[in-house]
Amino acid sequence: MKVLSATLLFAVLWGQQWRSALSDSIIHIGAIFDESARKDDEVFRLAVADLNLNNEILETEKITISVEFVDGNNPFQAVQEACELMNRGILALVSSIGCMSAGSLQTLADAMHIPHLFIQRSPAGTPRSACPPTSRVAGTDDYTLMVRPPVYLNEVIMQVVSEYSWQKFILFYDSDFDIRGIEDFLDRTSQQGMDVSLQKVESNINMMITSMFRTMRVEELHRYRDTLRRAVLFMSPATAKAFITEVVETNLVAFDCHWILINEEISDYDLQDLVMKSIGRLTLVRQTFPMPQNTTQRCVKHNHRINTSLCDPKNPKAQQLEITNRYIYDTVLLLANTFHRKLEDRKWHSMASLSCIRKNSKPWQGGKSMLDTVKKFGVSGLTSFLEFTDNGTNPNIFFEILGTNYGEDRGRGVSRLATWDPLHGLNGTLTDRKLENNMRGVVLRVVTVLEEPFVMVSENVLGKPKKYQGFSIDVLEALSNYLGFKYEIYIAPDHKYGSLQPDGQWNGLMGELVFKRADVGLSALTITPERESVVDFTTRYMDYSVGVLLRKAERTVDMFACLAPFDLSLWACIAGTVLLVGILVYLLNWLNPPRLPMGSVSSTTLYNSMWFVYGSFVQQGGEVPYTTLATRMMMGVWWMFALIVISSYTANLAAFLTITRIENSIQSLQDLSKQTELPYGTVLDSAVYDQVRSKAMNPFERDPMYSQMWRMINRTGGADNNVEESKEGIRKVKYGRFGFVWDAAVLEYVANNDEDCSFYTVSNSAPDRGYGIAMQHGSPYRDIFSQRILELQQNGDMDILKLKWWPRDSPCDLYSSVQTRQHGNALDIHSFAGVFCVLAAGVVLSCLIAMVESWWSRRKGSRVPSKEISTLC
Repeated sequence: MKVLSATLLFAVLWGQQWRSALSDSIIHIGAIFDESARKDDEVFRLAVADLNLNNEILETEKITISVEFVDGNNPFQAVQEACELMNRGILALVSSIGCMSAGSLQTLADAMHIPHLFIQRSPAGTPRSACPPTSRVAGTDDYTLMVRPPVYLNEVIMQVVSEYSWQKFILFYDSDFDIRGIEDFLDRTSQQGMDVSLQKVESNINMMITSMFRTMRVEELHRYRDTLRRAVLFMSPATAKAFITEVVETNLVAFDCHWILINEEISDYDLQDLVMKSIGRLTLVRQTFPMPQNTTQRCVKHNHRINTSLCDPKNPKAQQLEITNRYIYDTVLLLANTFHRKLEDRKWHSMASLSCIRKNSKPWQGGKSMLDTVKKFGVSGLTSFLEFTDNGTNPNIFFEILGTNYGEDRGRGVSRLATWDPLHGLNGTLTDRKLENNMRGVVLRVVTVLEEPFVMVSENVLGKPKKYQGFSIDVLEALSNYLGFKYEIYIAPDHKYGSLQPDGQWNGLMGELVFKRADVGLSALTITPERESVVDFTTRYMDYSVGVLLRKAERTVDMFACLAPFDLSLWACIAGTVLLVGILVYLLNWLNPPRLPMGSVSSTTLYNSMWFVYGSFVQQGGEVPYTTLATRMMMGVWWMFALIVISSYTANLAAFLTITRIENSIQSLQDLSKQTELPYGTVLDSAVYDQVRSKAMNPFERDPMYSQMWRMINRTGGADNNVEESKEGIRKVKYGRFGFVWDAAVLEYVANNDEDCSFYTVSNSAPDRGYGIAMQHGSPYRDIFSQRILELQQNGDMDILKLKWWPRDSPCDLYSSVQTRQHGNALDIHSFAGVFCVLAAGVVLSCLIAMVESWWSRRKGSRVPSKEISTLC
C-alpha cells in the first residue's frame, strides 16, 4: 500500500512539473514515429537535449517535446495522435513514418496550418519508393515539407547500367519493396531494347533456392546461371547478404559475375560484410553525405556543436546511424534556428491549443509565417546541408558508387568509382572490362599546365605537334615505357589548374577531367581534399611544400668607399691631430730655433711645419730639417702614430672593398609573415591560395603564421598582391620589391637556373602534401599507375629523375640571402670613384690657387718701382 501511494505521489508531482515546464516554454514540438523506429525517438531526444544546452541559439528559451508512436500502416491512429499533440499547443510536427500514414498527416497539417516536417521511412530497410501524391484543396498552402530528398534510384541505376553497357540482366527485389517504384526504370530499359528479367526474393531464401534446384532442369539451370552473371539487387542489406550467401554457396555464380546493389541506406559495416560474402565483382550504390575529414569540423556547425556520439565516424553509435536518424537530428536543428529567427524578428505568434474535432475551430494564425521561415533558411548538420525549395522538397542528395574488382578472393578492397547528384549527374568513369598491367593499344589524352620544371615546351615547330619536357613528363614517359600505353598531350584552354566556380563547375585542368575531355591530368598538381572529391589521384610521386621566392639584396654603390674603414668621427680626430702636431712642431722650433746649414733657404714657418707633418703622415717625407731633441722626440712619436693609422686603414680598406656585407632579415616563412615592408602574394585561386586561406580562416586548423600571411595576400580582396600565373609572380620578384609564395620545388628550380643567381628561397621543412597524377573519377588506370610509381620510388629511378631537374651541385646558393661567388671579384670603378673625385677636386683647386697666385704676383710686381727709376730719382 505504501509503495502504491509513493508511486501515485511521484506521478502527480512529475505531471505538475511537466505542465509547469510546458507552460513556461513557448517552444513545443510534437513528433510521431513508427512504433518499430525506437532509434528515431532516441536521436530526436538527444538533438533536443543538445540544443537546450546551446544558449547561442535559443538563449533562455528551451524546447519541450511530445512524442507518440503509431502503427505505420494505420493512418487513423496517426491522425488521432496528431490531433492530441495539437491540443497541447505544438508549433511544428515531425513525423518519421511510411507514406500511407504521412498522407493523412499532410491533410491535417494543411487544415490546421501546422508545419509538418515529414521524414519518409521504408519498411525493414528496403529501398524507398516515391510516395503517391496527396489530393489537396486548390488554392491552399502545402504545410508538409519533405525532409528526405525525392527518390532518384531510377535515374541512378539507369545511368550505371548504361555506363556498364549492360544489355541483358536480371533484377531482384525483396518482398517489402514496392515494385511500382521502378516502373519508370523498366519503361526506359524497354525503350532502349534492354532485356531485363524480374524476380522476387522471398523471405525464406533457402527454400526459394532449393525449390529452384528441384523444379529446374539442367539446361534451364545453366541458362539461369548465365543470367545471374549480371544482376541488379533492389533489397535491404540484410536480405542482400542472405541472398548472396545462398547463391555463392550453391555455386549459382562464378568469379566472373557482376552484381549491383542499390539502396540509399548501406552502412560501412554492411558494405564490408557484403564484400566478404560475395565473389566476382560487386558494385554498390548508396546515399552519402559530403563531410569534412576533420572530426572537429564534422561536429561543429556554425553556432552549434553536435553530440560527438553522432558525428565522430569512429564512434560505434555514429557508425550505426540510419539515414532517418540523421535527418531527424537536422530537422530539430533547423526548427531551433527557425525559432531563433522568429524571436529575433519579434514576429512570434503565440500558440494556443487547437482542436481538430470542433467544426468551427480555426487554424493557427502564425502557421504561415512559421512555414515561410523554415523554408527560407537552411542548416548544416549530419546530412551536410538541409534546406527546402519553394515546393517543399529537399534538393540536396548525393550518391556514391563503390566497387570491387573481379576475383575469387573474398574480402577485396573497395574503392569509390564515381558519384552522382541531380545537378551534375554521374561524375566518374565506370567500365566493366578487366584491366591488367598490359596497357598496349591504349591511347590516353593528357591535359597539362605549363609549370617549370614539371612541364615545359621543348620544341614548338609550326604545323607540328608540340614536344614537351620536364620532371612530370619524365615520370609519364617512364610509366608509358613500362605499361605500354601511348599518350597525347594538350594544354588546358585557360592555362589554369582549376578551381570550383560559383556556379558549381570546375574550370582549368580539373574541369577537363570532370567533363571527361581528358583521361589524365599532369603538371605540378597537388593532391587536395577538394580536388580528390571530384577526381582520382595516384599515389604521390613527389613531396610538396609551400615556399617563397625572394630577390637577394644587391650591393649599394658608394663613391666614397675608400673612406669606409674609418667613421666620420675618427677622420675628424685624425685631421685635428695633423693640425695640432703641426702647431706644436712650429712652437717647439720657435722656442728653440734649429741651426740651419750655410746656404739653406728653408725656414721653420708655420706653413712649412704643417706641410712637414702632413707629408710624414702620408709617408712622403719633408724638407725642413729639425735638429732639436724635443722636435725629434715629437716627430718620432708622430711617425709611430702615422704608421699604425696607415697600416690599419690599408688593412680595413682591403676588407671593405673585397667583401660585401649584405644582410636580409627574411630567413623563414615566419619572418616573412611578421614583416609588412615587403609585399608578397601568390597565384589567385590556386591550391596555394586556398591552402593559406584555409589555414588562416578555418577555426579548427588556424595557424597564426598563415593568418598573418593571409592578411597581406588578401589585401584589397587579393587584387594588389596576387597574380594570374606563376611566371608573372617570378617576374615581379626579379624586377621589383616582391615575394612570391608558391610551390617550393618550382621556386627552387627557378632560383637554381637564374643567370645572375639573384634569387633565394625559403620554405617549410616538413612537406604539407604531395604531387600526384589526376584521373577521372573511377578511372581503371589509377591503381596500375600508383603501383608503378611505388616501384619507381623503391628502385631509385624516381630519385634519378629528380636529380636531372634539381641537381645537388647547384651553381647558385638557393638558401642564402648573400650574394656569394666561388672566385674573388676584381675591384671596379665604383669602389674607387671617391678617390678619383678627391684627386679631381685637388687638381681643380690647385689650378685655381695657381691662377690666384699668378694674378697676385703680377699685381704686386706692378706696384714695386724698378731699379732704373730709383737710380734716376
